[in-house]
Amino acid sequence: MAVQKLDGITFSQMVLTGAHHLTNNAKKIDALNVFPVPDGDTGTNMNLSMTSGANEVKKTKSENISVVAQAFSKGLLMGARGNSGVILSQIFRGFAKGMENKSSLTTDDLAIAFDAGVQTAYKAVMKPVEGTILTVAKDAAKKAVEIAGEEDDIIIMMEKVLQEAKASLKRTPDLLPVLKEVGVVDSGGQGLVTVYEGFLAALKGEELPEGVDTVEMEDMVNAEHHKAQDFMDTSDIEFGYCTEFMVKFEEEKLHDNPFDETAFRNELSQHGDSLLVVSDEEVVKVHVHTEYPGNVLTIGQRHGSLINMKIENMREQHTAIVGDKKDQKVAKEKADFGIVTVAMGSGLKNLFESLGATVVIEGGQTMNPSTQDITDAIKQANAKNVIVLPNNKNIVMAAEQAAELAEDNVAVVTTKTIPQGISALLAFHPDEDLEVNKNNMLEASSHVKTGQITYAVRDTQIDGISIENGNFMGIADGKIVTTHKERFEAVKQLFQELITEDDEILTILSGEDVSEEEVKELVNFIEENYEDVEVEVHNGNQPIYSYIFSVE
Repeated sequence: MAVQKLDGITFSQMVLTGAHHLTNNAKKIDALNVFPVPDGDTGTNMNLSMTSGANEVKKTKSENISVVAQAFSKGLLMGARGNSGVILSQIFRGFAKGMENKSSLTTDDLAIAFDAGVQTAYKAVMKPVEGTILTVAKDAAKKAVEIAGEEDDIIIMMEKVLQEAKASLKRTPDLLPVLKEVGVVDSGGQGLVTVYEGFLAALKGEELPEGVDTVEMEDMVNAEHHKAQDFMDTSDIEFGYCTEFMVKFEEEKLHDNPFDETAFRNELSQHGDSLLVVSDEEVVKVHVHTEYPGNVLTIGQRHGSLINMKIENMREQHTAIVGDKKDQKVAKEKADFGIVTVAMGSGLKNLFESLGATVVIEGGQTMNPSTQDITDAIKQANAKNVIVLPNNKNIVMAAEQAAELAEDNVAVVTTKTIPQGISALLAFHPDEDLEVNKNNMLEASSHVKTGQITYAVRDTQIDGISIENGNFMGIADGKIVTTHKERFEAVKQLFQELITEDDEILTILSGEDVSEEEVKELVNFIEENYEDVEVEVHNGNQPIYSYIFSVE
């Protein structure tokens, strides 16, 4: 059966099927991430972003495809997480613009929309890299444009678009050497192909193959709703963050930390309330209201890898639902400047606050805040001028997107690591204007070197280094430079790459898995071997990274 006109009802089903297919394959897409650090979250980020868009579509019962596309674009935009999620949102933002004022689409119209999506996505990326989701989107759109004039059946067009997207995905290792070295295709590109597979299945009325059935588990978690909102004040909320996540069990971790649901539930109960824990042989799903999400995520991570995370600020939600009467009576005067930054770990949060940060968003590796999270933080800063420090390369695009949506004057200083964020914050001067501060802070951040120690989550080979699962890795400014089964040895080898005779200051941010004795031993080693380097130590209490080093 040919389809020559695509209306809003059919497109809605395409979006919902695409989102469903992405949900079923998010974990497989996560596994395609190149770096073997425990933050492979492309599938998770795209899934959360796509789900946000699909939820907006569910609310829209229009037959007008332009109306549906705008709702989809809005949902994606506000739910976008990580670079992959932001790029996905930009693809469909342009897609929606390309069909403005259209009640339905022909193949010619659909080709224009695909092409507009690519143009918008490329413009959103400062330095586009080929061999990524951008390339897959571009090649697929090019195919749509090529066949539009000769084909009037939308199903046939979508079949050829998907065929080209898959072919482009297979070519990504030839365009991005690191993919070929590790032996994978681009994870973001795979996510887009998965969405397009859902689109085609909906058009043809076919069923997609189901993955592991987690519907019952999801329903149990989502069945709990916050009650009595009208009978409490925002200040009465003791545990401010509604935190949901899943842990995919890993044999290596279960060997050292056997999972017992009752003991797991009892431990989590000490960190919050409204707790729900549901598990099967492969995963455990957690819902909890807590004040420190990072702590409960760390407990879960003892048993496996974190997936499908969602953290919401319930104080912000409550205020939006019932209104904060106190704030309604007396509007707080805006400060001249506010600074929003991102960090994970109670020690890092305290450190940033002590240096003058107005709002510290709980997030970072494995937990990228969304555009909406950053937008809310900008509002919370309550300032005429707001500076945002992402402190992670995978959060920069969401921060820039939030800045565009903000009503106040907002500048994003594109810090990509915690040390860069600290250095930038130290360069802030309240007597300077926003643009001068942005330039000064960016300049200051460029002079710091970042070192990190974490562990590998799988065997791989990258940049000529063979890495074994469970071994520690030393990362210098984003590049894995060494690996060793002993953490202290990995640190020593990292210092050889990181510290030069011109460096004067080394700042140590110790993680939650590092003891005071080990830190003292490390300081003694530095004093003995790098006697001209001044050492500062802070307990960052961050997960994932045993150490974060700042070298200046």
